[in-house]
Amino acid sequence: MSRKPDPDDDAGHERLRLDKWLWAARFFKTRTLASDAIDAGRIQVNGARAKPSREVHVGDQLDIQAPEVRYSVIVQALSGRRGPAEEARRLYAETGDSLARREREREQRRLAPEPSQMLHGRPTKTQRREIDRMRAKLRGG
Repeated sequence: MSRKPDPDDDAGHERLRLDKWLWAARFFKTRTLASDAIDAGRIQVNGARAKPSREVHVGDQLDIQAPEVRYSVIVQALSGRRGPAEEARRLYAETGDSLARREREREQRRLAPEPSQMLHGRPTKTQRREIDRMRAKLRGG
């Protein structure tokens, strides 16, 4: 008796949907988020824009613009199963340029001033009166 192939068990197949691979490789938390990123043009396969149903193959180069981070990876293996992070890292190899760029961006974020320190807070009573006077002048009063 032969076993019917499970559509979710894509580990042994040579083809896999791009949105499913991105989810399994842990670039996105859900397949829906992966699909939305692909539709928005934030994912490129071999330099070309792709659709969520596009099949990804071993050796394909993916440019991935995830929230706040940009990756350039080469597909090393296919898996439709979302496993531990250690397992997910074996599905791809990040290019040297991508690693260097991410490190530079991380350092820039670390050295950037704290966003809350860029704000000066609420105006003092004197500053508030000055603001009111300027608004009155602009209104012609």
